Amino acid sequence: MADVEMGEQPQTPRSTAGGDDDLSLLDDEADLAAAILARYGESPREHDQHLCATAAAMAQAVRDRGVAATPVAYFAAAGAALGPLARAGAVGADQHVAGALLEFLSAALPAVPAAVVRARGREVADDVVRVLEFPSTPDSGVSAGVRCLAHLISAGDRASWEAIEPLYAVILRLATHHRPKVRKQAHSCLRDVLQSFQRQAVLVPASEEITRCFERLVLLAGGSAVNTAVEDERIKGANQVLYVLDALKCCLPLMASKPSNTILKYFKALLDLHQPILTRSILDILHAVGDSPTLQLKSDVLLDLLCSFGLSVSSERKSGDEMASIARLLHVGTKKVYNRSKNMCVVKLPLVFTSLGEILSSEFEEARFSAVEAFKGLIDNCVDETLVSQGIAQIKARHQGLASDPTIIEKICAILGGLLDVRYNDVWDKSFNVISAAFDKLGEFSSELLPEALKNLGDMQNLSDDDFSFRKQHPTKATQNLNACLGSAVAAMGPKNVLEVLQIQSICDENEWILPILEKHIVGASLQFFLKDVLGIVRAVEKSIPKLLKGDKLFSAKRAEGYVYSLWSLLPSCCNYPCDTSSNFRVLQNVLCDTLQNQPDLRGIICSSVQILIKQNKEAFSASREEGSLSEDEISNAERRAKQHYTKELAEENLKAIRAFSSKFLEVLCSIFLTSSSDSIGFLQPAISEIASISDKDVVGRFFLDSVRKLLDATKAVNAEPVDDSSMQIEANTNTNSMTRALLLDFAASLMPGLSAKSVNVLFSYVKPAVKDSDSLIQKRAYKVLSMLLKDAEFIEKNVDALFELMVSSLPCQFPSKRYRLECLYHLIVHALKDSSNTRKREIVSSFITEILLALKEANKKTRNRAYDLLIEIARACEDAGNDGRKESLHQFFGMVAGGLLGQTPHAISAAVTGLARLTYEFSELIAVAYKLLPQTFLLMQRNNREIVKANLGFIKALVAKSKADVLHEHLKGVVEGLLSWQSDTKNSFKAKVKSLIEILVKKCGVDAVKAVMPEEHMKLLTNIRKINERKMRMSKSSEDGDAMSMTSGATRQSRWNHTQMFSDFGSDDDETNGPFSTRHTIATRTGSKASTRLSRKRQADKSLLEKFIDQSTGEPLDLLDQKTVRLALKSAGKKRAAPDDDDDELEMDPEGRIIVREEREKRKKKPLSHNDEFDDKSSVRSQSVKKRKTSSSGWAYTGHEYTSKKAGGDLKKKDKLEPYAYWPLDRKLLNRRSDRKASARKGMASVMKVTKRLEGKSASAALSANRTVKQKHKKNK
Repeated sequence: MADVEMGEQPQTPRSTAGGDDDLSLLDDEADLAAAILARYGESPREHDQHLCATAAAMAQAVRDRGVAATPVAYFAAAGAALGPLARAGAVGADQHVAGALLEFLSAALPAVPAAVVRARGREVADDVVRVLEFPSTPDSGVSAGVRCLAHLISAGDRASWEAIEPLYAVILRLATHHRPKVRKQAHSCLRDVLQSFQRQAVLVPASEEITRCFERLVLLAGGSAVNTAVEDERIKGANQVLYVLDALKCCLPLMASKPSNTILKYFKALLDLHQPILTRSILDILHAVGDSPTLQLKSDVLLDLLCSFGLSVSSERKSGDEMASIARLLHVGTKKVYNRSKNMCVVKLPLVFTSLGEILSSEFEEARFSAVEAFKGLIDNCVDETLVSQGIAQIKARHQGLASDPTIIEKICAILGGLLDVRYNDVWDKSFNVISAAFDKLGEFSSELLPEALKNLGDMQNLSDDDFSFRKQHPTKATQNLNACLGSAVAAMGPKNVLEVLQIQSICDENEWILPILEKHIVGASLQFFLKDVLGIVRAVEKSIPKLLKGDKLFSAKRAEGYVYSLWSLLPSCCNYPCDTSSNFRVLQNVLCDTLQNQPDLRGIICSSVQILIKQNKEAFSASREEGSLSEDEISNAERRAKQHYTKELAEENLKAIRAFSSKFLEVLCSIFLTSSSDSIGFLQPAISEIASISDKDVVGRFFLDSVRKLLDATKAVNAEPVDDSSMQIEANTNTNSMTRALLLDFAASLMPGLSAKSVNVLFSYVKPAVKDSDSLIQKRAYKVLSMLLKDAEFIEKNVDALFELMVSSLPCQFPSKRYRLECLYHLIVHALKDSSNTRKREIVSSFITEILLALKEANKKTRNRAYDLLIEIARACEDAGNDGRKESLHQFFGMVAGGLLGQTPHAISAAVTGLARLTYEFSELIAVAYKLLPQTFLLMQRNNREIVKANLGFIKALVAKSKADVLHEHLKGVVEGLLSWQSDTKNSFKAKVKSLIEILVKKCGVDAVKAVMPEEHMKLLTNIRKINERKMRMSKSSEDGDAMSMTSGATRQSRWNHTQMFSDFGSDDDETNGPFSTRHTIATRTGSKASTRLSRKRQADKSLLEKFIDQSTGEPLDLLDQKTVRLALKSAGKKRAAPDDDDDELEMDPEGRIIVREEREKRKKKPLSHNDEFDDKSSVRSQSVKKRKTSSSGWAYTGHEYTSKKAGGDLKKKDKLEPYAYWPLDRKLLNRRSDRKASARKGMASVMKVTKRLEGKSASAALSANRTVKQKHKKNK
């Protein structure tokens, strides 16, 4: 068979149901004959005409019998007509009639009940077999006959193999037919028959028939050629072997195990023929075998085939598709063998890994990707704990002096480490993924099994781009992949082992890359590592700083200080599920307390570390196993292992250890908190809250009472101060006392998680008068504390009456406190809406909702955005309250907001409309209710109040944006008529916005729908919109298809809520430029008129003016009626000075007002270097070599004049400077068409290009020889 030329490759069979004309689509038709006539009656094809004639004859036969046109009736008629045809023989039968009759029968059979098939099936099957033997039967008829036999076998009686065997033999014989259409149908039918034989006794003989057929054809193809006839038989047998292999792709997974194993034994001999078509067919078969969960094959036979494919990768040249297929086969097949025979499989793992390495080094991208996936899959499934433990035991024995051969896991790790060799330079980015999977699988044993791989990864960090080609092409991606691979090593083996393998004992320029990797990937480490290793390096670096400062190496000293901070930044990572909290936290807290007091720059790091440590233990202590399993897929394997180690008992022990030192922590943090700035409160307050949450209530209560006592003393001191606004000293004392009170109040609030109910009541008793304090700072803090108290539903229930009364009596509220007051109102509103029994409370809630609505119009962005968020949160709480799905609570809340339309002032009305727009945009359930408000909306617009009109147009825009096209069609007439009533008003500035809304309606409903409801006098507007859209379409067609598609899809895409886009005036620069209904492409915008430019400049001026009246310390608007606040703002503004201008070319004037122009050399002599500007030796040389001067015409330039020799021509080399050079920057004026602009850009270029002009036209050798001649003359002159 080796010398037989292989013909065409067989095609994969289609499904059984698919014939030439796909009559399977007619299976569900009630009247099959009528369906065929309706579908093919008009077809000019001769085949279709014969089929229609047969269908008509069958329909007539059924009518003649007087029965209904059912599948059974058609089956009986077709069977009756087929009998005489079969008995007439090949000479007397019409081939077209026979083919059409078989096709009709194959279409009728699937709908015939199984009982009818068993009763009459055998007789019809014999007739079908006789017709199939006619040589004149067309391919379509033979294919239909094969389908008939397959269905008769599958639906008939399968108890006796003797009854099935004649029909099955016909299908098997046709599986090697020379006509592709017939053969393909036979393969598909053979698969379906085997599928029906599953778990039945007839499966074994059926499988054996396929095996015998395959063996016979293999022997026939491999025989010796005696004469020409025998040679022809050999070629025919070789082709039939390919046909059977093609059938085995879908049949072998369905065959019995013993015959399947017999066939697999022949594959090894077929592979030795090195025929690509054979190799490809066997690959496809083995892929199907590997994916089959039921087929049981002999592990040794399958593994031997896998090894043969693996060895062929290096010995034979293969295509990319073949290599990718082999990689996938090694992956699937090896896992299948491993699951059945583990000990047999692990012996061959090194060979499989070596083969995958060869595939990875190939030039084909698909093969590389398949190899990486195979590597990762085999590492995850076939490298187990037993294999790793054997390798570790052998390594330990080898360390003790016992000689032994490498274990299997050591061989595998050596192969994986080899993926980082220079040979794999082009695929290092993929090797990183494989090595990462190995680190993750081996865990802490990676330090023993993959040390060389880790060293190679560390060496790659300092490789040049020429040696690391992938980083040269993709610097960011290569660095990320390399750092991720090193990070997986850190997470797997631990940071201590990584530093030991990389031999990093101190931090310097060469290894500073390790710090961000450690910070990102440390998990499950020990606190001992930080206390001993990290702090040891910190102390060494800190000792070197004084020496650097003494040697005037300021730059290096600053760099060392940065190393210290970066090393301390590892503390939060070391507190990420540490394994020794209970044993080492005592030592750690001493270090942390000392550092908190002495190093303010590190307080944020320490506070975040303590938060992480406490939070994780609290979660582990309170979380159940079910909750923990929900987020398993979102974390890395290292973090998963660390979390599994944190049991409830361990978390309780850790919290107990932390609780033992909470008093000392709180004492240190309290002293720092009361003396810190407002910037430090952000990280101190959460840390104090976490510590208080796990501390004893007595300890927390003691700190709380002490802070309350100090708070009362500070309040008494403020109340005792005389009122005298003219005294600056008294005002300073007042500010100091206010800051002290604010800090004490914040500290007391920080202790809230650990306070008892009594202490909470004490805090509330102080907050009640504080919310009415005239000092804005104290009032803001009081509202903040109150919002924290109201998060507890039980507290609200106990003090509900007092809280409602407090919120009413504390009005009006100062600007800085507005946001936190809204938080308090939110909690009270949600609580009151749940209890609908109290009518008085609901009246108060209505006023609270009005206050939130008015906050939607606040100038302060934070307050306005928070008001929007609270409005939506209240609506969601109402939505959740309606568990029956009727959404009554949500509709009631919407009605309460809509009640604001009856407000007395335009400001209140516009606020209510704004709230309605936001709710409509968020909840689709409210769109139908919102449309009922349109008449009132248009009525309000008749007031010609700018604020009301602006809000109502925004409401309509939100309604149109969220409505579906069918809903919009129902209300289109009312919307268009209401909007166009403003088109005639030339005094307002909303015509552009109305036009934009019409454009949106056109996009969503179509031009015709809008035109039908458009008044006649406004048709010009619609014509203008249509022309603009047509112009856009022409422009989009002229551009690329991708750009056109993106523009078209962008027109209908809806964005998130944006207050500015919904309610801003049209014509502004930020109006809808990024929104779903952009107007930047309109004609008015494209022209860019001077008027719009003036408007934009005016708006920028207004914004800058507004910033002057914003308190920069709090971000709130200044209260200009508060003399104290204004005075402080003026003080802070007076301290600001313009930054000094570092430009060397500062204008110099003489006494008469004339400008003095000095030469560059005079400037340098006039301005000597300062000693304070020097860093170290290296940085000093670098700074001196890159001095700049600013030219008057073309920016910064290096003319090279400092290298000019005073005694002779040419340049001089100077010590501690770069070699002589000159530079003139690129200037876009060089591209200008005007000659005067080019001349100004070229000015000064002559001095830079002097040497170039002298050497112009000369070769390199001539230029060098000329240079040597000049040097020799210069020496002689000397």
